[in-house]
Amino acid sequence: MKTSQNISHFKQKALHWANQFEVCCFLDSNDYKDAYSAYDFIIAADAHHELKCTAGNAFDQLKSFYAAHKRWVFGFFGYDLKNEVEDLHSNNSDHLNFPDLYFFVPKHLIAFKNGNAEVLIGSKSILAEIDSFQHQIEIQSKKVTITQRLSKDQYVQKVETLRDHIIRGDIYEVNFCQEFFAENIEIDPVQTFEALNQVSPTPFAGYFKVQGKYILSATPERFLCKRGSKLTSQPIKGTAKRSLNPSEDEAIKSQLRNDIKEQAENVMIVDLVRHDLTKSAVKGSVTVDELFGIYSFPQVHQMISTISCQLNPEIHFIDAIKNAFPMGSMTGAPKVRAMKLIEEYEVTKRGIYSGSFGCISPDGDFDFNVVIRSILYNAESSYLSFQVGGAITYQSNAVLEYEECLLKASAILKVLGS
Repeated sequence: MKTSQNISHFKQKALHWANQFEVCCFLDSNDYKDAYSAYDFIIAADAHHELKCTAGNAFDQLKSFYAAHKRWVFGFFGYDLKNEVEDLHSNNSDHLNFPDLYFFVPKHLIAFKNGNAEVLIGSKSILAEIDSFQHQIEIQSKKVTITQRLSKDQYVQKVETLRDHIIRGDIYEVNFCQEFFAENIEIDPVQTFEALNQVSPTPFAGYFKVQGKYILSATPERFLCKRGSKLTSQPIKGTAKRSLNPSEDEAIKSQLRNDIKEQAENVMIVDLVRHDLTKSAVKGSVTVDELFGIYSFPQVHQMISTISCQLNPEIHFIDAIKNAFPMGSMTGAPKVRAMKLIEEYEVTKRGIYSGSFGCISPDGDFDFNVVIRSILYNAESSYLSFQVGGAITYQSNAVLEYEECLLKASAILKVLGS
């Protein structure tokens, strides 16, 4: 049993150790109490086998890949797999060039629970190797100059146009995002992730490296998990800033809980997720376990609802992921029309942003997050990017939506020194 200080030290060393390989994945709950998480944190490193593919038949390829190995696999789903799920396309510019889908079978896998590290795959000597691992910071991260893809005026104008679509009855709600980026930039990805995870520790944080491309994530949102035959999704809709004054902070929290606009946004997405889960569920088993739960993170309070169902035994669990993808919280309602408008009004291809990464266990359980509040980095092209967005409804105020974007970006901007 390790002390919390020792755990933190071990976690840091383990991440640096894993980062020496071409491929690694680190998933961290940051000590948030969560009924669905199997481990406090888990680290997968080096690849025995890999699957990399573009939208077309990616989910079927993943089924075959998993069936061939029947072991732990770690990977991600890019947002643009929507083009495989529905009759959609992605023509916006992409400067990151992540694959649409990537999974790997790790050579080394270490899981941590209740103060104990356990080697699930690989030699038991890995733990001693990690303890003695000496890492060097290769690049001293400098202040990064961030550019916005849209000006404030352009953003406001696009939100107003999307509200016109809502007034016309095309949609009820759409998640509209904007990109912040930096070119010709060199960062130390592990150091940057550690800084982000310190400033904004969240329950679904993670670090994913695949051949020079990095996801550095402080996401607070779960997309979908499976435990036994139960599927659970926890969409976030509803955001309020934190206050350093405890009584004011409590008042803000209470205000969010009772905010009719935020509740309306949340319930639309809950209905959408219920509909998505129905495609994979035992008839009549879809339930809303919690509606409008308020959860606090370092920068924001969030409104989170929990929806679950029993997985129909005739439906493959990977098809259940496909049936719910992309997640409702990052699309809108009706979902397909919202995704068409996202493509029309956003100017950057989402790629891995608002996709998902996580793992599947040998018995078919899985847990996947939502890629938000995340720095995406391509070391080969020296391009760094992050996107932020929010739900646009009839009641949305474009200027306030813009300010909410900046609030959601605040932790990342702080870490990058901007």
